[in-house]
Amino acid sequence: MINYTERLTLLMRDIVSRVPALSFIDMDEILVFARFGRVRTDGAFATCHCLCLPPSDPGYYFWRDRHTGAITRRSEWFITKSPVVTLHGREMKYLISFSLPRFIDQSLEYSRKERFYRRASDSWIAKLDTVVHELYHVDPDQKGIRRIERSDGTFSANCHGPQFFEQVAQMVSDYLDSHPDPAVYDFLRYDFTSLNGRYGGVVGTSFRAFPSYPQRYLERLDEQPACDVSMQGVEVEPWRPIRRREHYTEADLHVRQFMFDTSRRFVATRPDLAA
Repeated sequence: MINYTERLTLLMRDIVSRVPALSFIDMDEILVFARFGRVRTDGAFATCHCLCLPPSDPGYYFWRDRHTGAITRRSEWFITKSPVVTLHGREMKYLISFSLPRFIDQSLEYSRKERFYRRASDSWIAKLDTVVHELYHVDPDQKGIRRIERSDGTFSANCHGPQFFEQVAQMVSDYLDSHPDPAVYDFLRYDFTSLNGRYGGVVGTSFRAFPSYPQRYLERLDEQPACDVSMQGVEVEPWRPIRRREHYTEADLHVRQFMFDTSRRFVATRPDLAA
């Protein structure tokens, strides 16, 4: 079987070694994993998840009266934190997830990036674009997801600014113009049916708690700050802790096989994974 996340990781390593705009990225600090996503359904093809965001400022939830607008109750104070993911002792800064098989069967047709590839007749270019797209989300300063600068020098609140797709397309061209070994990206040329026929199945690294994966979580502040005068007398909801994993390691990973309508944990009985 073809291990799709391993192939994607090798491709990303080649991309960052050839595209100057992405050369700051250390792939040893990025974990690529797979999530399930059906073909011909709405949803992202891939997502970049930041693990290096600092804890948020303290805050609380509050409820207002529907008619008067007055705050009637609030939660206790909390902060939002990022989980820690370490692989063989090295802390990951980002996770990049790919929705399989949806990512594999995407095409340029009717997409927002189609206009940048008018001369491209092969749908696999859409997949290469998505890979570069997610790498471009990595912030050079490792402060979160890359902020997109407007023409006037200010930053857009939207991580996909007007020039984002054009810049990604340019990086795709830069990569292909560097004449990479076709063996590194040839797996992108096949749709899901073809991959299954060629390799006997598609597998990828996932988290054992599938479909869950490391996400930011809420933590109650031990010392509860005093609210301002306007909040005095407002009912305070006791904190209801939700069990969230704070630390993940390689022991929390496994390999799953992805089919059109489902996925299952894969246990190899012979050396049949194609890296």
